[in-house]
Amino acid sequence: KTNTRATMRFSSVAIAALSAIVAASAVASGDAFVPNARSGTFLSRTSTAGLKSSTLASVTTVQTKPIEGMKPGTSGLRKKVEVWKDEPNYVENFIQSLLDTAKEGNNGEMPHTLVVGGDGRYYNKEAIQTICRVLAANGVKDIWVPKGGIMSTPAVSAVIRRRSGGQALGGIVLTASHNPGGPGQDFGIKYNESFGQPAGEEFTDALYEKSLKLSTYKTLADSADIDLDAPVGTEYSLTDSSKVTLIDPFAEYVDALKESFDFDALKSFVEKNPSFSLLYDGMHGAGGPFAQRVLVEELGLPSSSLLRCDPREDFGQCHPDPNLTYAADLVKKMGLNPDGSSNESIDMSEVPALGAANDGDGDRNLIAGAGCFVTPSDSLALICDNWKAIPHFAKQGGPKGVARSMPSSAALDVVAEARDIPCFSTPTGWKFFGNLMSSKELFDKTDYTPFLCGEESFGTGSDHIREKDGLWAVLAWMSILQNANEEASDKMVGVKDIVMAHWAKYGRHFYCRYDFEAVDSGAANEVMDLIRTKYVEGSESPEKDESGINLESAEEFAYTDPVDGSQTSKQGLILSFTYPNGDPARVVFRLSGTGSAGATVRMYLEKFE
Repeated sequence: KTNTRATMRFSSVAIAALSAIVAASAVASGDAFVPNARSGTFLSRTSTAGLKSSTLASVTTVQTKPIEGMKPGTSGLRKKVEVWKDEPNYVENFIQSLLDTAKEGNNGEMPHTLVVGGDGRYYNKEAIQTICRVLAANGVKDIWVPKGGIMSTPAVSAVIRRRSGGQALGGIVLTASHNPGGPGQDFGIKYNESFGQPAGEEFTDALYEKSLKLSTYKTLADSADIDLDAPVGTEYSLTDSSKVTLIDPFAEYVDALKESFDFDALKSFVEKNPSFSLLYDGMHGAGGPFAQRVLVEELGLPSSSLLRCDPREDFGQCHPDPNLTYAADLVKKMGLNPDGSSNESIDMSEVPALGAANDGDGDRNLIAGAGCFVTPSDSLALICDNWKAIPHFAKQGGPKGVARSMPSSAALDVVAEARDIPCFSTPTGWKFFGNLMSSKELFDKTDYTPFLCGEESFGTGSDHIREKDGLWAVLAWMSILQNANEEASDKMVGVKDIVMAHWAKYGRHFYCRYDFEAVDSGAANEVMDLIRTKYVEGSESPEKDESGINLESAEEFAYTDPVDGSQTSKQGLILSFTYPNGDPARVVFRLSGTGSAGATVRMYLEKFE
C-alpha cells in the first residue's frame, strides 16, 4: 500500500525489531512455564521483558478434503457449534482457506500480524487455540489475543487500526453476533481486513473458492495450549518466528471513544443531573466488560446501571439480540409494553432516563427513553440531526456522508436532504459502509468522513472504527441528552421529548419488521420468486379497494458501489405504494444471510406520515 498507513506499519515493525534486539542484549532471566490444563504439558511463557528460548512445536502439513458450505454470509460464516467443534478439520480448513486468501491479497506474503478474539460464546477458547496453531504454522509472526480471549467486535476493529500504529493486517473474530450461543446453538468466524473493516465480497468469494479446492492445511504438532488468563503482555513462542501476545482488550477502543466524545463533559453531566440515570443491558455478551470500563470506571455511573454484564458461554441461556422481544427485562424497566408502546400504568418518574442494550459481540444497540422506544432507523436520523452534540462530528463541521441499509426506513434520507449531506442506500452488511468510510484512505477517492451509518437491525456507527458499535450509540445518545439539558431547568429534557420534536419537524416513518425464521430454503425462494415474477418482472397489480392505496412500482434492489464499482444484485424486493393523501409507503421482502440453519425471510413495512 502506497499510503501513510503502510509507512506507519513499516515503521512500527522496524521499531519492534530494534526493540527486540536491544531487549535480547540487555535482559537475561530464566524461562517461566505455565501448565497446559488439558495434558499437563508446558508452554514457554515470557513477560514483556523479551522473548525467551524454549522447546518449540514443529510445523506439520495435514492432508484434508474440501468441506461443502463454507461460504460466508453478510457477516462471516455461521454454523451450529457442533459443526465447528465435531466435524474433523472444520476450523482448520476454514482458517487455512482464509489465510491463503489473505496471503494472495497481500502480494503473496503471509500477513505478519493478526488479531484473534471472540465474543466469549461456547467453544470460543478452544477455537482460539486451534486458530493460533494454524496461524503460527503458516508463518504469521505476531498473533495478538485479548486477555481471556474475549473482545467485542468494535474493539477488534480499533486494535487493527490503532495498536502499534496500525501494525495488524487483519483480525479473525469468533462470533455469531446476535445469534444464541451454547451447545446446540450457533458459532461463527468472520474476518476483518487491514483497515478494521469486515472483509468484502471479493475476499469472501475467493475464500469460498479456495475452501472447495483445499487439500492440506498447516498446524503445529504437539503444541500445548496458551494460558489465555495470563497477565497482559505475556508472550508465547509457538515457533522460532511466531509468537502470541496477550493484549489489553480495552486500550485502543477506549482511546477511539475518547476521541469521539467529551468524556469530561459526560461525566459532569452525570454528576450534576440527579434526574439522569441509565440502565444498560449487556445480555451476557462481550460488550458487558466494555460498558463497565467506560460507563462506570470512566463516566462515574453506578454499578447498578449495568444489567447482565458478565459474559457467559451461553449468554445466560438468552438470545443476545437487543430488540423488544429478547431484551424484555430492559423494555419492561423502561416503562414499555412488549410492542414498544408506552405503559401508561407506570410512574415514569421512577424509570431510567436512558435505556440501552448491546448484543453478543457488542456491535448492536437498542435505545429507549422513559416510556419511549426509539426505532433504530429513527435513532440514526436523530443522531444525524443532532450532530453538533457529538464532538467527533462537531469539530469537523458535521458528517460529510451518511448511509443506511436499504431495508432501513427513509428517516435518515429526510434529515440528510434537509442538511445537504450525501446519503447512500446500501445492501445489508456493514462491509458496504466500510468502503464508503474508507473511500479516501483506501481508494484515494471522495472523503466522506466524518461518516455516520446504520441499519434497521439495531446497528449504528461512525468512522472512528470500521464496524457498527453498540457502546458508541449509547454515548451518542448521552451526548444528545447532555446538549439538550445544558440550560438549567426544573424538568429534564428526555428522550421522548427529543423524539417527538424530531417527528414534528421532519414527519414520522412508521416501521415494523417481521421475521420468518428457519424456514425451508426452497419454500423461501418460492416466495421470493412469486413476488419477483408477478410484480417486478410482470405487470400484475393488486385489485383496487376502499383503502385507496396504490401500488406505484416494484423493483429488485441492486447496488453498484460508488467507491470501487463492484456490483451486488438480488438484495431485496421493494413494493412501493402511495396513500390517497400522497404519503409514501413500501413493503420489502429479503432473504437474510445471518442464520446458521434454513432460511429467514424478512418482511419490512414502512409508512411515512
